[in-house]
Amino acid sequence: MHPAFSVVFFTTATGAGYGLLALLGLLGGLEFIPADFWLGLVGMALALGLIVAGLLSSTGHLGRPERAWRAFSQWRSSWLSREGVASVATFIPASIFGIGWVLLGKSGGWVAAAGVLAAAGAVVTVCTTGMIYASLKPIAQWHSRYTLPAYLIFAAMTGSVLANALLQSFSVGSSAILALALLATLAGWVWKLATWRYNDRLEIPTNANTATGLAGGTVRSIEWPHTEENYLLKEMGFRIARKHSAKLRRITQALAFIAPAILLAIAFALPWPFAAIASVLAAVCQFAGMLVERWLFFAEAKHTVTLYYGRQ
Repeated sequence: MHPAFSVVFFTTATGAGYGLLALLGLLGGLEFIPADFWLGLVGMALALGLIVAGLLSSTGHLGRPERAWRAFSQWRSSWLSREGVASVATFIPASIFGIGWVLLGKSGGWVAAAGVLAAAGAVVTVCTTGMIYASLKPIAQWHSRYTLPAYLIFAAMTGSVLANALLQSFSVGSSAILALALLATLAGWVWKLATWRYNDRLEIPTNANTATGLAGGTVRSIEWPHTEENYLLKEMGFRIARKHSAKLRRITQALAFIAPAILLAIAFALPWPFAAIASVLAAVCQFAGMLVERWLFFAEAKHTVTLYYGRQ
């Protein structure tokens, strides 16, 4: 699949934003995080800013971005439409929570209820985003049991690392949040390795014979369907060399998992403000690594339609 940067940034930014929003809603509303004005303002601005930036970026991949609003009408059958509805609906409790926690400095009661609803909305939205890809049967690398959990794990991972960096920067960090960020990063690494292992061993049952419905012998094209590259080949037929894929996988592991895990482990042993610096570096490094991971997520996927163009 063609890894358009607009979609790569969308899945990375919204995952981190919704992960952070869910943690702020739960921890802030239930009084695990103090209702401090600047802490709340920066935290909510960062979470909602990432979400809005990601959603706006996703429209850049549309042929007619001004018609994006029409996607909301297909929520009965489209995961993309359900994602749009869920993302907008989540802003309602998130706004109520932000007003109570940030502007009024309150926790518990209706603020806690709004925070829990915002966290639930964030989880549902991430699930709908994951199902957009997990529901696509023509792409075997996505249509697997690994895709949806990956979106949830990566959202929890990037969100917890951002939350830890935020709390450490305001000198209110806790060892529990730091441990959560570290464990989530290690869990994300393990899940990514398992996903790659599954995809590398994947045997796609579809071939030119089954795709065309012509049994017997070996089916091959005498003439290509098109004389030049078209939309299908550009979007669905993107190919990446094996050596480049291996290199980018190493970069992904180094930036998204290994370096952040080391920095978070170091933060345990450092006093403030050095722990804050290490935590912020871990968040920045991980976000950059997840951009590479998302690029690979699209680049390594193979669509069945390419069989009609002689691809294997």
